[in-house]
Amino acid sequence: MKSSKHDYPMSETLRTGALLALVGGFFDAYTYIARGGVFANAQTGNVVLLALNIAEGNFVKAVSYLIPILAFILGIFTSELIHSREPKLPLHWRQIIVALEIVTVCIVAFIPTEKGLYSYNMLANVIISYVCSLQVQAFRRIHGITAATTMCTGNLRSGTDLLMRYQKGRNKQDLIDGFKYYLINLIFIVGAIISVFVTRQFGGLAVIFCSIPLIIVFILMFFSPRPASRRSQFRDKS
Repeated sequence: MKSSKHDYPMSETLRTGALLALVGGFFDAYTYIARGGVFANAQTGNVVLLALNIAEGNFVKAVSYLIPILAFILGIFTSELIHSREPKLPLHWRQIIVALEIVTVCIVAFIPTEKGLYSYNMLANVIISYVCSLQVQAFRRIHGITAATTMCTGNLRSGTDLLMRYQKGRNKQDLIDGFKYYLINLIFIVGAIISVFVTRQFGGLAVIFCSIPLIIVFILMFFSPRPASRRSQFRDKS
């Protein structure tokens, strides 16, 4: 039977994934332009630079790359801790995650960006790393596929793999799912483009604009399209 949009909880719909991908792209451009030329969403670069500085004996500098990695790990831990306490929470656990994101981006907006205040930019990037790990852990499925909204590499691999499968097997679902991955990456790029213009105009304060799509996601989750009979099943999903 063909799936309909009502088969997915609101946290897994394409509209939610699109809004979160917009935020993810905005974060990456924002930290690069306003916070010292770094990408705080994914940690691969930080891991490589950590190893490089350890190998060269620059242990103090190595710590500066270790901190955002630890913040990312802390975000994963926080997300799962909130998830584990869901039966006692007044809202769905993913709404709590989004609310925490909104609060933290508002904090980052008011952290100074003046030249020479590298420690402030480091603090901002650490918080963004934490926020991104919350998001990537809590929102892992979009309209039936496993995808990330704060980075593109995995989506690019998965989308291309599915398109190649379609070429071999002509399974229409592979084609549809492959384009979903590319769509998420395209929206990520749109978020980054918007961030360039907004950040150049407003500097460090620009990140507060991310609260707009996050607030929309928070509100949307009060109107999940799932059938009532599946409500308990949805609340048990990770």
